[in-house]
Amino acid sequence: MSRVSWKRLSSSDAMNLANALPPNTLQRSLSLPPVDQSQSAFRETGTIEKLLPSYGFVRCADRDLRLFFHYSQYSGNAVAELRVGDFVEFEVITDRKTGKLVASKIYKVISGMGDAIEEPVEGIVVKEISETSPGQLSYELSGESFFLTFYERDVEGDEILRKDDLVTFIVSTDQSNRTVRAKRIKVIKPVVRCQGLVSSMKESFGFIERDDIAKEIFFHFSEFQGNINDLCVGSEVEFTVGNRNEKEVGMEITLLAPGSVVFEDIDEGTLTGRIVKVLPRSGSRRSIEPAPGKIHLESGDGTKQELLYRDKDLLRNHTFWINDIVVFNVVTDRRNHTQRATNIMLDHSTFTENEEQRETGTVAALKEGFGFIKCADREARMFFHFSEMLSEGDVHISDEVEFTVIQDPASVQRSVAIRIKKLPKGSVIFEIVGQERFVGEIEKVPVNMWGRSPGRSHSREHDLGTIIYGKNGMKQRINFHAKDTDLKVPPEEGDEVLFNIAEIKRDKSTMAVNITVRDRTFDPCKRGFVAVLKESFGFLETEEHDREVFFHYSQYDGDVNTLYIGDEVEFTLVRKGSKSSAEKVKPIAKGTIPPEKVQPGLLKGKILRPLRCIDPQQSEYTGLVQEITDDETEGMTYPYCFLSLADKHEFLQKDDEVCFQLAISPKNQKTWAWKVAGERKFVRARVSSVKGQYGFIDYDVGEGKKLFFHLSEVVEGVEIAPGHEVEFVIVQNQKNGRYSAVNVRRLTEMQRPQRLSRMKSNLGDGTGPRLIILRQPKGPDGSKGFNWKRQ
Repeated sequence: MSRVSWKRLSSSDAMNLANALPPNTLQRSLSLPPVDQSQSAFRETGTIEKLLPSYGFVRCADRDLRLFFHYSQYSGNAVAELRVGDFVEFEVITDRKTGKLVASKIYKVISGMGDAIEEPVEGIVVKEISETSPGQLSYELSGESFFLTFYERDVEGDEILRKDDLVTFIVSTDQSNRTVRAKRIKVIKPVVRCQGLVSSMKESFGFIERDDIAKEIFFHFSEFQGNINDLCVGSEVEFTVGNRNEKEVGMEITLLAPGSVVFEDIDEGTLTGRIVKVLPRSGSRRSIEPAPGKIHLESGDGTKQELLYRDKDLLRNHTFWINDIVVFNVVTDRRNHTQRATNIMLDHSTFTENEEQRETGTVAALKEGFGFIKCADREARMFFHFSEMLSEGDVHISDEVEFTVIQDPASVQRSVAIRIKKLPKGSVIFEIVGQERFVGEIEKVPVNMWGRSPGRSHSREHDLGTIIYGKNGMKQRINFHAKDTDLKVPPEEGDEVLFNIAEIKRDKSTMAVNITVRDRTFDPCKRGFVAVLKESFGFLETEEHDREVFFHYSQYDGDVNTLYIGDEVEFTLVRKGSKSSAEKVKPIAKGTIPPEKVQPGLLKGKILRPLRCIDPQQSEYTGLVQEITDDETEGMTYPYCFLSLADKHEFLQKDDEVCFQLAISPKNQKTWAWKVAGERKFVRARVSSVKGQYGFIDYDVGEGKKLFFHLSEVVEGVEIAPGHEVEFVIVQNQKNGRYSAVNVRRLTEMQRPQRLSRMKSNLGDGTGPRLIILRQPKGPDGSKGFNWKRQ
């Protein structure tokens, strides 16, 4: 082993060396100042032991002494140049203020002038450090054994050396007493394979619960020796403990067979206790405690005990509260023999013991991971997450449940259902039904009694029917739902019915239930008229003209292409739940259904209510016309239906002026407005463009837009092309407020104006110059023209 010694230069030696070398050479190589020949003070050497913002301490090489020095005593920039362990030369003087020895005139000695630099050597601790004597190491060199002493300051880090520990060190000469000792001692930790369970996994890292100590260790996915998709929470693994950034990490991770890692024993006995400290909810900061939850256990002999628990000890992930009664098992950790609670479940007796306010309802909707509950005691539907179910198993729509309502922690404006318990069928009661049967008459049937039209918007009020009945000598009205009627014999307006009265728990209102029609049987075979035809379905108007029934073309017995609006058909009415549709639709001869008896005389009036196909927001299917007499006074009102229109393509809207006749239905002797025709003002313009099944008319409807029309609105289906002059009626869509043209009639045979055709021919293949309008002109006042007068 080579050893390099540092030689201290006296003042006379430095003077002789300075005379033998070129000027400033010695100062550059040794970092020493010019030697003052008159100065005979003795200089010492040592190493920098500690550095602070403006001062430090130096350890003398020739004696066991540590000296204070100020940065002002250093020959250069102390902050930038000095480091702990640097070898320096200095003078020892006495501080005039304190009387203590301090270092002065400090100069840094370059390499080759300091302490020995040794190669690391491996050895074994043969004697530990005691209060009275240093420790001792043993190492071998060239077949011989050597023994070195060491002190606590020679050990790096906070390691405590024990006998037989394997260490590395360097052999150094102590300048204070010229003895050889071991320095920079590091413990060689043997490579030990540990085992554990993967406790959590994030995007690219995770944590392993070790089986040797009660502690988790970090690992990165790159350290797993295999397919990372095979690794999951609960996987049993083997790993090596490494060090990165002065922190322990798991390295060289491999999978173990299930059952290889066991570090706790579970008692079979089940205990009951109360929660005194709950776990932090998800989304809060990760707890630094190994088991942040606590359960209070009181045994039969009166002894009390507190058991800790962790998140993995909960069998269900629903909400737990302080003072909850729980059942659990006790588990003993083999590593440190500590006990904690596990397999924790909420005891249902906690609801009565703690007088928890519980509500009931049924599952109304299910999504991915969450759902909604229809409450029996309140109007709103309650949100819930699947994790709040107290028992395992799938959740289904219409399941009856019991739950607790709290304010949503994420939104102060919403309530959520937690701690949800399934109930047996028939446990949830939404209404209290009285025993008394009442007799009444159907005043109005619900809109959805005969099925709701696809795509039609509606309000909940439209789904209610009305019954008039007498109680205590007074005439009263009560609402009912279609679901509370007899599906085999659905009631119609004017039917006499029997029913019970139920009180709704959530709002204390009353509804008619168990409704049955008296003295009438239901005939599913119906007759009606074709009212609407779409691409693959249509609607039929019943013989009574009071409702529409949906039908699909697949249910039509015949060629759909030969079916026209107004054709008479026969069909079977089928109800599926609360919806109805027409099946087995067959055409019948015209006149099979007795026609209405049209009364002589032509009346004038205005539309008070359009048909529901014009305004889908309304609940009534039929429209309403009010007669206007010759003296401009308002007269009687009459209903009208789709078959009442003189032109089945005409869009009659509210306040439109019409002329009509009266007709009496032979079915129920009801008076209808018949042959209703609008007295609208026709507008003339030219067709601007035609694109497929629609086009645009050169008529400004605001904001520079042209008037839209559909080819189905062209009278008699004649061909329409750009340049044709047409007359039409402008109507407004009740849904979006946009205008369109209806009853479009072609007036001329002329195609495009000659000048436009000539312009098009001049353009040829379209490669010539074009004028493209980017913005319509507007005047200073925002109008489309220039209305301001020139000043």
